Amino acid sequence: MAKNDSILKQMDDLIGEIERHNHAYYIDDNPKVSDAEYDRLFRELKKIEEEHPNLMRADSPTQRVGGAALGEFKKSKHIRPMLSIANVYNEEELKDFDERMQKLIGVKAIEYWCELKFDGLSINLTYENGVLIRAATRGDGETGEDVTPNIKTIKSIPLKLKTKNPPELIEIRGEVILPIKEFKKLNEDQEKRGDKIFANPRNAAAGSLRLLDSKITASRPLTGFFYGIGEVRGVEFPTLEKLESTFEEWGLPVGDHCKSVQGPDAVMNFYRGIEGRRDSLPYEIDGIVVKLNSVKQIEQAGYISRNPRGMVAFKYPPKQETTQILDIITQVGRTGVLTPVALVEPVNLGGAMVARATLHNQDEVDRKDIRIGDRVFIERAGDVIPKVVAVVKESRSGNEQKFKLPSKCPICFTAVVREVDEAAVRCPNLNCPAQVKERLRHFCSKDALNIDGLGEKIIDQLVDEGLIKTYSDIYALTKPEVLKLEGFKEKSAQNLIESIENSKKPDLYRVIYGLGVRHVGERTAKSLSTHFRSLEKLIGIGVEEFQAIRDIGPEVAKSLAEYLSQKSNQNEIRKLDEILSPIAPKKIELNSNLAGKTFVLTGTLPTLSRDQATTLIEGLGGKVSSSVSKKTDFVIAGEDAGSKLEKARTLGVKVLDEEGLKALTK
Repeated sequence: MAKNDSILKQMDDLIGEIERHNHAYYIDDNPKVSDAEYDRLFRELKKIEEEHPNLMRADSPTQRVGGAALGEFKKSKHIRPMLSIANVYNEEELKDFDERMQKLIGVKAIEYWCELKFDGLSINLTYENGVLIRAATRGDGETGEDVTPNIKTIKSIPLKLKTKNPPELIEIRGEVILPIKEFKKLNEDQEKRGDKIFANPRNAAAGSLRLLDSKITASRPLTGFFYGIGEVRGVEFPTLEKLESTFEEWGLPVGDHCKSVQGPDAVMNFYRGIEGRRDSLPYEIDGIVVKLNSVKQIEQAGYISRNPRGMVAFKYPPKQETTQILDIITQVGRTGVLTPVALVEPVNLGGAMVARATLHNQDEVDRKDIRIGDRVFIERAGDVIPKVVAVVKESRSGNEQKFKLPSKCPICFTAVVREVDEAAVRCPNLNCPAQVKERLRHFCSKDALNIDGLGEKIIDQLVDEGLIKTYSDIYALTKPEVLKLEGFKEKSAQNLIESIENSKKPDLYRVIYGLGVRHVGERTAKSLSTHFRSLEKLIGIGVEEFQAIRDIGPEVAKSLAEYLSQKSNQNEIRKLDEILSPIAPKKIELNSNLAGKTFVLTGTLPTLSRDQATTLIEGLGGKVSSSVSKKTDFVIAGEDAGSKLEKARTLGVKVLDEEGLKALTK
């Protein structure tokens, strides 16, 4: 008996240590040991369990690796039904909800608990005396599928709650998700194996959790977020805020963007704040959830049908929809790349009506087997053009048509070329009207010279009439020439000429970016403007010198050297240098407090926009990064700062507000 006690203590110590490392790695994102050390602990525990199978604990981390494949999932009835919640889609509907709550609970200024609405698979975890005994999908709300073996493979979900006084029984509700980064990697791996490509992270999470072989589920980096309860025995929660803080103490992952607010106006501020950073989140959301914070008030508000009255989902416009491809056309870009574009049945996506979606290149069309007439999923992230992500092949009638890019440019009829190791097919004719127009549009765009009034249709007219062909031609335009164009009157022609004149004193990096060199984005343009400080100094620079500049790699360096070695481009740069008065960035103060330091910006600052803060930091020799790591020197946090702020605190990175940043610059 004494021997068993000694073995049990050894197992308990190992399990405790492994679970602490799991929490540090999967929840805090701050590992405390190397992978090799973790594996050693794991193997030691597994060896003891194999020698003493009768002593194995149900919450042992070894149970996370997956077991034998199942023939099918068993049905599992929830103790309390998993209810759905009603949706609202605008501020007016939110205020209607608030007015209903005021009447139902007799309170004027209501405290709401706001959090993210994760786009994942709903799950119900049942813990008995702190140990996970069952996990089931939502199903029809009453009965789901028992997926306990698969849930146990998710390392961020505790097999045993971290508390000395666990409730007798509790049903914990939440979502299983697959982070966007992991979703992309999974699809890449699926493609290499010739397996099914998932349309979105939610489908991937659902498909992974419903695999009959839990060993495969274990290989997929699923995680979860938890925010609700069903049946509860032995514990009470006065508010949802307290509920989630308790979950966190118990070792359950909870959302990192949640807030207690007063009234509908504060809810709207939360909604808009999250909407502004939605595209930078590491996981998919489709809205926020607005709940009465008081559990007592939720019960007081009551239920209708299968919905609790005291909470709603405030949805964002969809980022993914299904529609039908009506035709596929070929567009020619500013660098000559031929891009297949799907013309689709118009659909509302992200708050805008969308009628076309990019197909990227022929390889992508072939890989996804996209055909004219197909029903497809399209999605939109940020302001980029929507793309086709997957085909609904079950909807095919047999009349769909395959697509191939033409062998000649559809605009100038020059034979296209495809370089070795490149997916892109190009028109090599630099004078191709399509390329000329696209280059000019890029030069005039908001992020480049920002010439107001020189939009797509006007540039088309100017090129078609032979009035402009190069960037410098824009500055030779006269008012009489503009007046000859369709749609121009005296006032509008004068406005365009003034707009062109007003663009003659741009920041240097905007001109460099506006040149449209392949692979040169805004960040690279800023590095070049800081290094060379004039347009003409770019001419004659070779690959090695470009590559010596921070943030410029071999591919970008080669592209710059090739572009700047061409006589026509050199002549155009010299003309622009004579016409324009580019403003070089302030010289970096090498002795400034920011020089050589890495900064991360998060949240909304009181007076500085993200671009202004970035310019300030970079102008004094600092570098702005998008992610927090041990190498980060400062995190600048504003209102509604989220996971980056939490990670900074975990890693011990110094956190400043806007005033703190400004103090560093003095």
